[in-house]
Amino acid sequence: MQPEIDIGPVTLQTFGLCFALAFIAAGAVIARRLTEQGKTPDWAYEMVFAALIGGVVGARVDFLIQNWSDVSDDLLGNLFSGSGLVWFGGAIGGAIAVVAWGAWRGIRGWAIADLAAVPLALGYAIGRIGCQLSGDGDYGQPWDGPWAMAYPEGTVATDVPVHPTPIYETLTMGLIAYALWRLRDRVTTGMLFALYLVLGGLERFLVEFIRRNDDVALGLTQAQLISLAMILVGGAWIAARVSRGDFLRPGPQPQASTA
Repeated sequence: MQPEIDIGPVTLQTFGLCFALAFIAAGAVIARRLTEQGKTPDWAYEMVFAALIGGVVGARVDFLIQNWSDVSDDLLGNLFSGSGLVWFGGAIGGAIAVVAWGAWRGIRGWAIADLAAVPLALGYAIGRIGCQLSGDGDYGQPWDGPWAMAYPEGTVATDVPVHPTPIYETLTMGLIAYALWRLRDRVTTGMLFALYLVLGGLERFLVEFIRRNDDVALGLTQAQLISLAMILVGGAWIAARVSRGDFLRPGPQPQASTA
């Protein structure tokens, strides 16, 4: 655990470093995919920049909404505060910005969603490395299992051994990103993003059972309710395509033999 790295007079936040690395890795994946599709790979950095701006704005707005009673007395000051970002708000804000960018560049419909599927999973996996290094409170409930760990030097410190849930999420979402990348040319348009909704939603839904977040309804946390919606939407979408025989791309057709 290393919340900060001191390099001479400069102090770097490890979460911020991982945040930046997540966007760089996402941009590299997008550039590779754009090249495969015969498009300009430099567009990747435009897309990442749009996601960054939209994501930060959305994450900040979501935080203000969820903590309205605490921030309403100084709304302007809290709006530009350096802390307080919510992932799901960032996802919504980033999605809106990326869709707008895609419309500008002529990448519309589900093609832009598919382009974002692998980077979303990969960026999440790298971002959770930052949560682990900084000990920012995203760890799980108290546990005495073989790989339980405490975060005594974390930004949200605890001396009690807990589930290291950021590690669980990094490993799981990293595998999901790899699986989606391998499927990128095997499923029809829109299905890569539908798979991301199901797999990413399932990962977050399950890990919430051992995290420290409070229940909000039906014995589920807010993240679980959102994850459940992701699973249902993605699952229904996939089921509809499968029923029409429109889930997998057709393979290469065998050539007719000649006498």
